[in-house]
Amino acid sequence: MHLFRPYQYKLCIFLAILSVSLAVAQPISKPNVVFIICDDLNDFSTVFGGHPQAITPNMSRLAKKAVTFQNAYTNNPVCAPSRASLYTGIYPHTSNNLFWAKWYENPILKNSKTMMEFFRENGYHVIGTGKNEHHHRPTDWDFYKAKTDYGPYWSKGGKDRSANPWVPHPFADIGAIDGSFGPLRMDYKNQPDGAGWKYRWGKERLLNFNDSKSRDRTPDEMNAQWAADTLKEHSVANSSQPLFMAIGFVRPHTPLHAPQEFFDRFSEKDLKLYGARTNDASDTYLKTADPSDGKGIDKGYYYYKLLEESYGEAEAGVKAFMRAYLACVAAVDACIGTVIDAVDQNGLSENTIIIVTSDHGWDMGQKGYIFKNTLWEDSARIPLLIRAPGISKNGSSSNQPVSLIDLYPTLVDLCDLKGDTRKNSQGAPLDGFSMRPLLTNPQAGQWDGPEGALTMRFAGPKNDKVLAMQHWAYRTERYRYIIYNDGNEELYDHHNDPHEWFNLALQPKYTALKAEYKQAIFEHFPNQEDSQKLKERSTEQEQAKAKFWKDRYFKRHPSADTNGDGVLSWPEFQQHKKNS
Repeated sequence: MHLFRPYQYKLCIFLAILSVSLAVAQPISKPNVVFIICDDLNDFSTVFGGHPQAITPNMSRLAKKAVTFQNAYTNNPVCAPSRASLYTGIYPHTSNNLFWAKWYENPILKNSKTMMEFFRENGYHVIGTGKNEHHHRPTDWDFYKAKTDYGPYWSKGGKDRSANPWVPHPFADIGAIDGSFGPLRMDYKNQPDGAGWKYRWGKERLLNFNDSKSRDRTPDEMNAQWAADTLKEHSVANSSQPLFMAIGFVRPHTPLHAPQEFFDRFSEKDLKLYGARTNDASDTYLKTADPSDGKGIDKGYYYYKLLEESYGEAEAGVKAFMRAYLACVAAVDACIGTVIDAVDQNGLSENTIIIVTSDHGWDMGQKGYIFKNTLWEDSARIPLLIRAPGISKNGSSSNQPVSLIDLYPTLVDLCDLKGDTRKNSQGAPLDGFSMRPLLTNPQAGQWDGPEGALTMRFAGPKNDKVLAMQHWAYRTERYRYIIYNDGNEELYDHHNDPHEWFNLALQPKYTALKAEYKQAIFEHFPNQEDSQKLKERSTEQEQAKAKFWKDRYFKRHPSADTNGDGVLSWPEFQQHKKNS
């Protein structure tokens, strides 16, 4: 018996080493990713508090098992550049893809791997549907179910689209997309001549419906159902290949149409004009910095003006439009719920990351503005929820400012993706930072990213690709700082002014703070001449405005001129302010 003990001992060592080797050799199961992006969805949800009457139970349900980022922002407040930046992980100003150009023709972006390409390179099955990239590139996907469809929209017959017949003029004259809102009404069902509600699913179709319980699904609902069916198939197949699925919901992008059942949840007369204030735009500078689209007025101001004319007063028009927006938010929340249910009910919840976000927000009448593409909070702020099983702290929230640029590096980190995100030396590395520390410790995680989130608004083709001629915003946990290309500035204190009603930029005591945030923006300019030009313009504007502000103070408080020479000096001004 004793003769065999050395062999038994060696055999035990061999088996132990073999078992360790086998354990190391086994591939680690990578998590699935379900990426949900909505279009034009601002903070109107119960989770993010943008409007107290919003109804979003499914986002609230997800938040209980996720981390919500209360200060998440877009990097460009309009669809095309925002999505191009999100899916490539490269800032618009890094690539000079600033507005509506096809991103895949950009010299930097076409030589960088999209999020989808990088996941596929790491062994994932990459599929999608709906509106993800604004300019869709089929080669990014292993399979893509349906491209962007903004329907249902109203058609007069054939290819002739228009606003809903009951939308008043002149707002309806805007057209079938931005000029249309309202429920899928029974009294405007499809007509024998081909007029009616239409959408595309492979080809253009009439939307058939008798009532809320007997109707065709909307495009968003069909995309949600396709995602749910596919997730079930993935679960049944028990595939060892991880899945990356991106679902792009169109609502609440215009036209603001949704089934009647969602409109019934909101009473127009009882709606609150949340965040609106009379003459709120009086101390802002978007109008002077960027008159925009040939009408001598920015599109958002123009839409607001047409609503006011169409309804006889601004409040009635904004409430009608807001009701449609909230109904569409409720409708897209139901679609989000369909996808969450498919993950949770098919045994995928423990190994599937779920992300819900938007490309940018939407201004809903604040500052007399109805549209996107501003640097104010309502256009720039986005919802962001991340559920990462075993990593994210359930039911928690983070106040650290982050932005869409941080999603790509976060997924690289969470899914342990390997390799270079550049195709070659002409590409660019990822600009953002992993949010993993904020998922594990939302309030005190060691975030490696910047103090604030950066957003840029394109200033028009005359200023194409000149960074100093764009408009910029920098949002910290407390402040929003905006600098326009003419040097004018806005500064808002969100601790005391969450609706951005009071521009503090004219007050001398904030000079140092503005300089700090200005420098945080200028650090992104590769050409120092650009930053110097914008710095000079802002200094000139600041000096002129400061003198105006001081002179106005002198008229109200002549006693501040203590030496009686008829001129209010800065020391006299500061001393009087201190004593007041």
